[in-house]
Amino acid sequence: MDITRELVLKALSEIAVPGGGSLVSRDLIRALRVEAGTVGFVIEAPTPEDARAFGPVQAEAEAALRALPGVERVQVVMTAHGPAAKPAARPAPAAGAPNLKIGGHPAPHQGGPKRVSGIERIIAIGSGKGGVGKSTVSSNLAVALARQGRRVGLLDADIYGPSQPRMMGVNKRPASPDGKTIIPLQAHGVTVMSIGFMLKEEEAVIWRGPMLMGALQQLIEQVAWGDLDILLIDLPPGTGDIQLTLSQRFALTGAIVVSTPQDVAMLDARKALDMFGKLKVPVLGLVENMSTYICPNCGHEAHLFGHGGVAAEAAKIGVPFLGELPLDLDTRLAGDAGTPIAAGSGPMAEAYSRLAARLVAGGMA
Repeated sequence: MDITRELVLKALSEIAVPGGGSLVSRDLIRALRVEAGTVGFVIEAPTPEDARAFGPVQAEAEAALRALPGVERVQVVMTAHGPAAKPAARPAPAAGAPNLKIGGHPAPHQGGPKRVSGIERIIAIGSGKGGVGKSTVSSNLAVALARQGRRVGLLDADIYGPSQPRMMGVNKRPASPDGKTIIPLQAHGVTVMSIGFMLKEEEAVIWRGPMLMGALQQLIEQVAWGDLDILLIDLPPGTGDIQLTLSQRFALTGAIVVSTPQDVAMLDARKALDMFGKLKVPVLGLVENMSTYICPNCGHEAHLFGHGGVAAEAAKIGVPFLGELPLDLDTRLAGDAGTPIAAGSGPMAEAYSRLAARLVAGGMA
């Protein structure tokens, strides 16, 4: 018997929820998909408090659907539509046992961009599109700057797809002595913070814009960064909510744009450049990633994505060209293993060291 949306909705209409009604009658089901024996959907609770109370409802729904003929797999995600209610005053929890929550609507903001106490410079690392190696550049540049004596922080602002926990080789949950202040982690001489520390590696974040903005605000303002010479922010790809909120709320020293030399990547990189221009964030320079590939067997050099396009764009718009980084297997393996290539020695570590030195020499780091 083939499973259908109608059968799934019928089963869910029999699952009661706290406060009366069912998952269907209360219109709590989102993104329902039924295909090849798999049923997946989102339960969108009215508030985070409701989402926690709906835990047994989620389990009951999963069990009911697994019992249907033709259902082989059930995937249910719980999320919340609105902000959490303001909590009543309570004693601070014991150190090491925080009741820390990430997300929720951001606090009201008035005035222009503000400085973050203790941080001398904030540099955003962006790209117009995904897949150009922006996060790899961010982690290795952070390590390279730390090796040159800078006090460096690295914030993974890609809320939907955090990758710095894997690339930096840290996966502990940060401590919070008072349930508000977040103690960041340390790796390879860098102070690191990511929402990925709060999640299981395979767990998805399914939030609307306001929840993203609240999370970003917490990851910057509630983290005990200490005194830093530079905070690098690994942005998500594109020109969306995170980039806009970051630029409007916090005083950025500038931005670095990463692109591959191919035309389609440069088309999107130009959009990132235009965005930073409109937001009045200085572009400190461009980096051409995957600019060349050298065969490890014969030494032949190939330009798989073209070559020189980023340098030409930098010259055209009058911003510094910070350097070329080759497409390198060891760099990928090092990132997957949690030890950035810049933490070691060899040609790629030297390439990132030169990139860091240019930023230091130019007074940007």
